[in-house]
Amino acid sequence: MEYQYPIDIDWSTDEIVAVIKFFECIESCYEKGIKRNELMEHYRVFKKIVPSIAEEKKVCGEFEEVSGYSAYRTIKKAKEADEHQIIKMP
Repeated sequence: MEYQYPIDIDWSTDEIVAVIKFFECIESCYEKGIKRNELMEHYRVFKKIVPSIAEEKKVCGEFEEVSGYSAYRTIKKAKEADEHQIIKMP
């Protein structure tokens, strides 16, 4: 990883850790695959920290810009997948 995760200075340490774990799950989807349930659990925690759609687009857009990994497309695929499926992005 040669980039920094987008974080908000107003987030607590626990919130920053949770957001980073969510982005690590997105990375895993592109690099090796991850269980849908695990990804969606981290997404639910992420949404508690970043509840507005506008802020989610901003933070996820910043992540995609530096990493090349789309959280939006990954979560969309996960929502359409079966409960126990492995999510692997191309």
